[in-house]
Order: sequence, then C-alpha cells, then structure tokens
Amino acid sequence: LNTTDREAVGKLITMPEFVDVIVPRGGKSLIERISKDARVPVIKHLDGNCHVYIDDEADFTKAFDIVLNAKTRRYGVCNAMESMLVHKAVAEDMLPKLVAAFEEKGVELVGCDLSRTISASIGLATEEDWYTEYHAPKLSIKIVTDMDEAIAHINQYGSHHTDAIVSQNYTK
Repeated sequence: LNTTDREAVGKLITMPEFVDVIVPRGGKSLIERISKDARVPVIKHLDGNCHVYIDDEADFTKAFDIVLNAKTRRYGVCNAMESMLVHKAVAEDMLPKLVAAFEEKGVELVGCDLSRTISASIGLATEEDWYTEYHAPKLSIKIVTDMDEAIAHINQYGSHHTDAIVSQNYTK
C-alpha cells in the first residue's frame, strides 16, 4: 500500500480475501487493537521477558557483545533482553565486566543473592522482576548452575519472545 495512514491498516485487517495472516510489530496498544478488530488470523504477542543465557563454554567476547547489544541497543522494543542468566562457573570472571558496561550505559541492575555477592552494585531482584518486561534501562540477573537450570528459569517465568542461549555447542 502506498500510504502510512493508520486508517488503511484498520481496513486491511478486515479483508480476509486479500490478507492471509497478520504479524503485527509494535507496542501493546497496537497488538491489542489488531487482535480485537482483525477478521483475518493474527500471530501475536503482548508481554514477555526476553532472556539471554551465557553458558560456561561461551566465547566471552561474543557473549559480552551479544548481551550489551541485546539490552542497550533500544530499551523499548519487544525483543530487548530483560533477564540475563549466567553460568556459575564463569560468573565471577564475567559479571564484574558486564556490570561495569551496563552501569556505563545507565542500566539499573537487580539480581539474585549470588549475583549480589559478586557485585555490590546489583540491587535485590523481586519475584516480579523475573516476570517483568521493563522496556527501560533495567535488567534482572540470575546465576545458574547449568543450561538445564537456565531453561527451567526461562520456562517458569515465561517468554513470548525469542530467547538466546550463548554457548559454543548450543544455539537457540
């Protein structure tokens, strides 16, 4: 369509003879509007919590770049990292450098008790933090014993978006 008029979107989503499926990208209000008004199938998401897990076999330089970009490139997008999970075996080496980089970017950090013993500047995460899609410069951090615990955490706290596993042997 040769228009950016939102009214055209309202008409298009009611035309199943021309549209097979809608995959809306945007804020919660747009997704809710499309879901409510569409007469064609919609693949949607509303809320979620994107996680990145750093495995003990991950390349630190790549992992560092991935998590810094995943959180600080744009805070308000639906695919921004909101929770970072770090394997216990590498946490003491990696976390101080990551914390410094996030703090330099103005990111507020909250985490589990173990992450707080590694960096005193990490605040205490609440149960709600593990579920929260911040859309802001805030990040929850959890130290885990292995990939299985990371996956269990991701499954428990739900995610309607893409999650990433940073490891030499596994990518999701």
